[in-house]
Amino acid sequence: MPGSNWIDDLPRDRLIAEYSLWSADLARFEDDIRRTEPHADIYHIDVADGHFAPSFLLFPDLVARLRRLTERPFHVHLMVADDVLLSQIDQFAEAGADLISVHGENEEVLHEAFARIHEHDKQAGIVLRIETPVAMLAPWLEEVRFVTLLGTAIGVKGQSLSEEACPRLLEASLLIASAGRSRAITLAADGGIRENTVPRLRAAGAQTVVLGSLAFGAPDLAARTKWLHSLPA
Repeated sequence: MPGSNWIDDLPRDRLIAEYSLWSADLARFEDDIRRTEPHADIYHIDVADGHFAPSFLLFPDLVARLRRLTERPFHVHLMVADDVLLSQIDQFAEAGADLISVHGENEEVLHEAFARIHEHDKQAGIVLRIETPVAMLAPWLEEVRFVTLLGTAIGVKGQSLSEEACPRLLEASLLIASAGRSRAITLAADGGIRENTVPRLRAAGAQTVVLGSLAFGAPDLAARTKWLHSLPA
């Protein structure tokens, strides 16, 4: 498990490398974690119930097993319906999540969801679909340490980055600053992450991007990491 201050120790002078385990070789998780651990700052774990998002992804027993393989923080992104959200928070907290992000669209249970995450002594994050107004973040910024904006439709791989993604990051960055939370909150971009889009997302205010094939499929991961770290804000 990472140290208790891991979230405050994340780098602020370069892009944070958040690796999506959805893009790992699902039959060789351990090998891919060993291979990528020197380069990853965070492992991102997508969870989907087939209702809130079209995919079925990943489950608590798997996360508990993966937790034994690495000291890197686990960011669990819950894409699940309101009626199972609290139980999913409980299960993934117990499985070893360090940061649990829930969707702003779970608004009927959002207050209770953040309370539950904090009861487990975990860090909390909020995620917005591409179609959800950025302004809805405002009431929740005191509750969270991560804000993640999707740049594509939810839960489907391989899509192109929406033209709205960068303006939405700029809007979120201003909103976070106006709330006095710039030092506390990390702004993340998820979806449409390609070699030609990461520099644009970084310039628009992203402090981390959720890397899938761009990381796990890189022929030279050290070179990819050096490039990522070199991108100017």
